[in-house]
Order: sequence, then C-alpha cells, then structure tokens
Amino acid sequence: MDDSASASDGLDALANLLTELSVNSFDIDLHVQHINLARSLDMDEQVFVAREMATSYLAVGDDVWLPLVDVKVSSTNLENPASVLEVLELYARAEADYLSIPILQKHIEFLIDRHAYFAALEVPPEELGDCFSTAWTREAISEVVSKGTGHLTKSRYLWELQRDWELEMIEAASPTDRPELIQHVEELHLARLQQPHAGHEDTYQSYSSFTTTYKPATEYESLLVAASKLRSRAVKVYERRERSELSLTSLEAYMHYLAAERKGKTPDGFIVRGLYERSIAEVAKRRFAGEGSAEQTLRTLWLGYVDFMRGQGIDEGDLTHIIQRATRSVPGSGEVWARYIRHLERIAEPASEDAPMDGSESISDAYQRALSTNLFTKINPKGPDLDPEQIIPLVLARAGAEKRAIEAGKGDEDAFSTLIKVIEDGLVMVRQASKVGDQRFRLEKFLSELYLSLADVADAAIALWASAAAHYKFSWAVWVAYTDVLIRTDRHDAARSAFQDVSTKNLDYPEALWDAWLSFEHAHGSLASLEDALVRVERARTQVEARRMRVAQKAYEAAQYSMEQQAASAVLTSLPTNVTQEQTPAASGDGMDVDVPITSAKPQGKRKASEEPEVDGSASKKVRMEPLNAPLKRDRENCTVFVADLPAGTSEEQLKALFKDCGEIREVKITNMPETLVATVEFAARENIPAALTKDKKRIEGMEVNVHLAWRSTLYVTNFPEKTDDAAIRDLFGQYGLILDVRWPSKKFKATRRFCYVQFTSPASAEKALELHGRELEPERTLSVYISNPERKRERTDADANEREVYVAGLSKFTNKKDLQGVFSRYGAIKDIRLAEDKNGQIKGFGFVEFENEADARAALSANNYELKKRRIAVTLADTRVGSKNREGWAESGLGRRTETLNRSVRIRNLPSDTQEGLLQQALEKYATVNRTEFFADSGEAIVELANTAEAGKLLLRPEPIVFNGINLEIHEEALSSSTRAQPATAPTSAGGLFVPRTAASRPRAGLGRARKPGIGASKPRGGAANNTQGAAKLGGKGQDDFRKMLG
Repeated sequence: MDDSASASDGLDALANLLTELSVNSFDIDLHVQHINLARSLDMDEQVFVAREMATSYLAVGDDVWLPLVDVKVSSTNLENPASVLEVLELYARAEADYLSIPILQKHIEFLIDRHAYFAALEVPPEELGDCFSTAWTREAISEVVSKGTGHLTKSRYLWELQRDWELEMIEAASPTDRPELIQHVEELHLARLQQPHAGHEDTYQSYSSFTTTYKPATEYESLLVAASKLRSRAVKVYERRERSELSLTSLEAYMHYLAAERKGKTPDGFIVRGLYERSIAEVAKRRFAGEGSAEQTLRTLWLGYVDFMRGQGIDEGDLTHIIQRATRSVPGSGEVWARYIRHLERIAEPASEDAPMDGSESISDAYQRALSTNLFTKINPKGPDLDPEQIIPLVLARAGAEKRAIEAGKGDEDAFSTLIKVIEDGLVMVRQASKVGDQRFRLEKFLSELYLSLADVADAAIALWASAAAHYKFSWAVWVAYTDVLIRTDRHDAARSAFQDVSTKNLDYPEALWDAWLSFEHAHGSLASLEDALVRVERARTQVEARRMRVAQKAYEAAQYSMEQQAASAVLTSLPTNVTQEQTPAASGDGMDVDVPITSAKPQGKRKASEEPEVDGSASKKVRMEPLNAPLKRDRENCTVFVADLPAGTSEEQLKALFKDCGEIREVKITNMPETLVATVEFAARENIPAALTKDKKRIEGMEVNVHLAWRSTLYVTNFPEKTDDAAIRDLFGQYGLILDVRWPSKKFKATRRFCYVQFTSPASAEKALELHGRELEPERTLSVYISNPERKRERTDADANEREVYVAGLSKFTNKKDLQGVFSRYGAIKDIRLAEDKNGQIKGFGFVEFENEADARAALSANNYELKKRRIAVTLADTRVGSKNREGWAESGLGRRTETLNRSVRIRNLPSDTQEGLLQQALEKYATVNRTEFFADSGEAIVELANTAEAGKLLLRPEPIVFNGINLEIHEEALSSSTRAQPATAPTSAGGLFVPRTAASRPRAGLGRARKPGIGASKPRGGAANNTQGAAKLGGKGQDDFRKMLG
C-alpha cells in the first residue's frame, strides 16, 4: 500500500514538473529536477526523455550527453548508413555545448571503428558518399582533435588516438602510398611538438621512435636536434603554467589562472581560449550539480570569453558560433544576448539592418528568441523577482540597432513605431520585474531623447517622465529628470509647481532636488520666487534632518543593543569573586591592535604574591578565566568617522565646523591621496557618532562629502600565502577601489602571523572586495576576508595563538608533518604544523603544532614522552616570546639575550614615528633573512634580529641604500656596549616587550616526561617573587647582580 502511494505521489510530482517545464522550458533547475525525479522512480525511458528534453533547450555537459550517446549507439544498427549519420549528428550537437574530453575520445573511437567496418566492404554504401573514406576520416579525426588541443593536460589522449590510427594506416598502405603517409605523420608530430601540453617528453619520444622506424638512420640526429629546437618554446610555455594547471581543483583556481593569463600585455590566445573552454565546462558541471553561485560565474565567463575573442580579431563566423553557444548556455543573460544582437548588426549586409548574412539569424528573430525563453518577463506577478540588469541591456541592444538603422535611412515606414514599441515593452518588463526597477532610468532616458530629438514630441517625453515619477516616487533622480524635461520644453511654471510639491517628500536624497530647484530659480525665476524657494528649502531641510536624526538614533540603539547581546553571550556565566573590574582589561589580549608604537619601556616590576588570583588549593593548575569584554579607554574604532571626497585644500577648521554640533572632537587627521582628499574625525564618545553620520552628503565648498564609520570601509584579511607582501595585497584589493592604508601586524611575538587590515576610502569598495573571501590563492589555502567590525575583535585576533599551539622537541631527523599529524590529530582539529629546518633542509629536532581550539592544545600535552620513531618527544605549550636558553633578556630592546644575538642584530635610526614593524620587516626581508623586528617610537629607532651574522653583514655592508617609505635607512651595528644593556631583565611591559618574567617555567626536555627529584642547587617551586630570587641565588652560587657584572 505504501509503495503504491509513493509511486502515485511520484507520478503526480512528475506531472506537475512537466507542466511547469512547459512554461519555463529554459529553467536549468527544472530540467535537473526532471532527470533526478525520473531516476528516483526507476523510469529509464523517462530518464532518456528528460535528458533529451534538456538538450533541446539548453547546453548540457557530458553527464547528460554521454548516456544519450551510449543509448543511441547501443540501440542503433551501426551497419545502417542512416543510423550512423544520426550518431554523427548527435556527437556534433554534444561537442557544440561544452568542451568534454570523454565525448571527443568516444567520437574518435567511433570514427575509427566505422572507418574500419566500411573500408572492409567491397562496395561502400552510396548513402554515405565520401563519409568514412580514409581521406574523410583523417579530416574528421583532425577536426575532433583540434577541439581539444586547448586542454593542456588531457589533449594528449586525443592526439595519441590520432597518431596510433595514422601509424596503422602507414602499415596497411601500399609501398607507393607510404612515403606520403610518412610525411603526413611526421608533420603531425612536428605540429604537436609546437603545441604547449603536458607529456611533451612523451611526444618527443614518440617522434624519436617514429624517425628511427621510418626515416634514414643518417638523418636521425639532425631531425631530433631540429625537433628539439622546434619544441623549446612550447615546453617553456607549459612549464611556466604547470603549477597553475596542477592546482585547478576549485573555481577560484580557474578564475585566478584566467586573471593571470589575461593580465599580460599580449595574452597567449591559444592558452586563454583553451582555459575559457575548460573553465566554462567546469562551472557548467557545478551548476548542473546545484551550486548556487555557478550561474553568475558562468555568465561572467562567457562574457569575458566573447569579449576576449572579439579583441583577438578572430573570424566573424567563429565568433558567431561562440556567441550562439553562450546564448544556449546562459539564456537568461541579457548581456550575452546584447552582445549577440550587436554582433549580428555588425555583420549584417549594408542593404538592411535585419538582413541575415550567410544564413545567420536576423536581429528581430534573435530578440524574439531571447524573449521566448520567458526569462526576461515576469509571468506570475507573485513569483520571484527578475533582475532588471539582465532586461535593460537586451532592450537597449535591440532598440539601438533599430535607431541606427533609422538614422542611416535603412528603416521602413514602420521602423519608428517598432522602435517605440520595443522601448515601451521593455519599460513594462523592467517595472514588473521587481519593485526596485532601474534606478538609473536608462530606458526612460533613451525614449525621452527619441521623443525630444528624433520625433520632436515634447508632450510624449513629459508624459513619460511623469509616469516614471509616479512609479519611482521616492527617487530624487526621477524628479530631477522630470523637472529637467519641463525646463527644456519651457514649461517653467509646471517645473516650479513640481519642485514645490516634491520638496517636502521623503526622497532618498532631497539635497540634490533642492539644489536643482535653486539652480532653476537662479536661471529662470524672479526674486520673489527665488526667496520663496530658499525659505521652502530651509524649512524642508530642517524637517529632513530631524527625521534623519530620529532614524539614525533608533538604528544606532538597535545595533548597540545587538552588539551588547553578542558580547554578553561570549562572557563566562561565572567568574571568581576576587577578579576585579580593573584586572580584566589587561588580560583581554586585544589582539586587534597592530603595530602600536612603544612609547615607554619602563619596567613594571614583578607581580606581587597578593595579586595572584585565588584558586582552590586542591587544584594542580590555575584556572584560565575568560576576561570580561571591558571597553577600551580610547575606543577609536567606534568613535571615528571617515570623510571622503573632500575638496582640495580642505582644512581641519572646516571639518570641525562641519561636525561642530555633533559632540567633542578628539582628533582630526587629513590625508592627501593621489586622486582625492580624505580625513578621519575621532570623537570623544560613541554617543557622538549618530549625529556625525547625518553629515553624509553635506557640502564643503560646494562639493558633496561622504561620511561613514571608519571600520565599515576596513577589511580584516587573513590566511594568505606566506610570501604575500604589502604590494601583493594592494594589487589584489586595489581592483575594488582606492586603498587608504594597509596595516600589518608585528611579527616579534609570532613569526607566522598572517593577517592585515585593508582600509578603503569607501564602504562600497570594501563590500565589493568581500568576493575575495574563500578564493584559493594557493592550493588548499583559501583567503579569509571580513569587514573589520570592532565588536567582533576577539573573534579575529590571534592573541591566543600561543595557548592553541604546542612545542614539540626531541624529534628524529626523519620526522615529517604526516608523522606529527598522526600523533596529534587524535586530540583535535589541527590548523598548522611547522617543522624547524636548517639551511640544508634537515629537521632540527623540534617543531610546532597549532590547533584550532585551546582545549585541544592542552589535551595534546598528554603526548609528552610519547615515543615517535624511536625517540621520546617532549610536548609543552608554545611560548614564542621565550627562548629555550638564557632567558636573561634586555628590557629595552628585548633582543640582546646573548652576545651571539647582538652580533646578528642591527639598529636602524631616524625612522618616522608611524613606522609599521610589519612593513619594515617586509622591506628588509628582500635583502636578508629577518627573525624579528621591534620599533621604538620615542627614539625613532628599530632593532632587527637577523638569522645569523652573515645575514646581518648583508645589511651592514650593502653598498646601495635600502629605501623605506621614501627615506634611506640608516643601518648600524648593534654593539655590546649598546644602551639596550643598561637595564636588567623585567617582565613584559604593556607596550608589548618581547620577554616574560624569569619565573616562567621552562619547557620539559625530550625524554624527561615524568617528574624528577630536584638536584643539588635547584630552585624550589615558585611561590612568589621572593622565592624565585632565592632560587636564582642558589643556582651555582650566583645571583642576578653577579650576572649583570659578568655582562658588563
């Protein structure tokens, strides 16, 4: 009973789906559902019908075509000439959709098989004509092979089938025919050697074997030398791209590869065309599998492909074929149809714009075919919205062709009425498509200009804009356009009345309308009308600003409440009663602040025993508490607005005057950019921001300025390749808008920190750049891009990286990352594994394993004393701030741990106060291997620790100066008598010193995973600062003062 009911439901669903397909025949999703539903019902015939139906309307991939071909071949009498021709036609249709190496392979195998069969007949069938003769088969195989040559890695499979068949033809040929065939196969090899492809060594070996077998021995060496020279360029072309070819495992990889190929001044047409074909086939397969973003990506690829090939100047017939394939692949893309219509207009005969050439489609037929897809007309008013951006290009292309035909005197008597109908129908489609419609009024402007210039019917133009104003009643642009037409046609009273009526409406940008009204009155009005307009505008301005203030305050309060709720949910529900409000900010880590200048290096002294948080005496370890998300003393991110599009010469006083009624201003910073002037205005409190945001679209010296929260135009970028530098980031993100600044973190605590902040001059640019999120810049590493919301600071910081990372020592030199993965993956998800190597690439015996979660890292400590490759390993939490030996650091620089360290360190002087440590290190790493860099803003100096003395010598002895931020760096030797030795070692300052107190516990050594009894002279466990001092004094009978004396 259940089975029959289920079958009945399935049949009902199939009937409903077929009904929907009859209306929306070009909907790819419906065709996919049809095929899958027929499969689930085990209806083989219906599956075949579903696949054939899909091929009738849309381009499909080999996952649809291959089963259809297999069914056709297996169910057809291949000895029947008519059936064979039907199979050939099926292959031609399949190959016209997308590039598919499996389909091309089957096609070649079919040609070879049928050639063998018909060649064996004494009398070939008359119905075939020349088909499957040796000459015809050779030409047909060559044509199929040529379709796949652009696939650099898989075209070899096609060429090898062709070569093997040609060699068979040589063996079967008569002595008189063999020389010609040998010459043909030699040319085949030489042509292939000049094509970039994987396996070029195999091709070269094939040519070597061929010459050995079929060429005189005396010519062998000269032929191979000539072939080697001939193939050299193709080999280089492929080798330069081999890494990109092997990384094509994602759509991002295809897009990155394409962008790199097209970026050059003279792109390789052969490479780019093949890459477009492969990319399009891959994205089409993903669209068929249901990936949501694949449709838009496919449209973008086809547009790029068409534009590129047209720019290459290819044959018009070839270009026609490409664009027709595009319309079949993405029939809902108005941009693709627009290109097709313009292409048809370009190739049309001079006699008529609608006349087809060489059997090509007419413009009117192409336009009607596009509309017949029902992808540009909203049939069901309650259905999903359509995209006006796809309708408008299609309508403008059709109307533009008609208009140009009329202007050239090629249109008939109905041409103008046809043109008007095209635009009017297009307007209906756009307004029905969605409530948003076209905010740029492109069709209205086109038709209005026709009425005013071509037809001279002003009333029609006025009626058009009146209709548009009624439809887009809250758009300032449509009202300005309406009044502009009234002014152009000398309807000044009507224009003034329109201005008065709409001046107090809730428009999206009333300031523009007010400016247009005042400009009109200055040009065409009387003194009375001008003063009346000024009064009305001022009254309307007051009302609008009050309304905006209320809306902004409500929005800000709602956002504030939401952010507070999110922050509260991240705090632990319970804290020890003795943890005070004053203690928590210091523990927050605040990992979002990058490159904060160190203004003081004064020692803070050791923490008193009374400052230790109370814990249960029975606990073996202290409980690590989640700090409260206390507000910063100076909340720059939430208290700063960004002001863009300032007029040249804008002063600080002008900006303060603009924001004078918004609250206390803490700081104004103006920045001159190459193309514009921008500024940041920091207020004393967050409560001032809503009022400051109302200054958006205000004017300074007649120029409209843009005001927004500074963090809204800032991106947090992470997980990029290790070698990525400032120039690479600016190049990658610069395509989305003007970049104000890129801020890099200091690497003095953690050399593997891999993030930065990219600040644009507008939020729109930052939002567009979010499309880079998830892009794979190198294999298995996807870029992460987020808006840098300060309320989500803790989520983005890597301040807790040390707590998530374990240090592993005592490793065998034969240990690899896979070994460590096997040991530590049982404890939790691993983010990264790093093994220390010497200059020869040999493992040094230690490494780091970084986990996704802190709890997993702590659990991994149980692997201490684990035996790995016959070695006992030591595992402890990583602390990249502390060296394995001699923790007696230097307080000021944090770099002078030993004389050896000073010998490989240099001091750089006269640096600007706003120097970023991350950028300075990037600049120096171009010339030497840098371990870490620390900058001191109060002295304008930096200390740089190099990998060894030789690397330090590279900087000190470099004859040419190193330029950083427009200045020549002054590089000096860091001597033992340096002032950095003047202070004793202390705990890290709040400014971010490099070292921890000497009481920090040392790492366990390899093989010492269990507790040992203290030896003679060993210090007692730490109970406070006094105990530590006593322990240090007992160690070898030397105290800290003695060590200072030893060091000078």
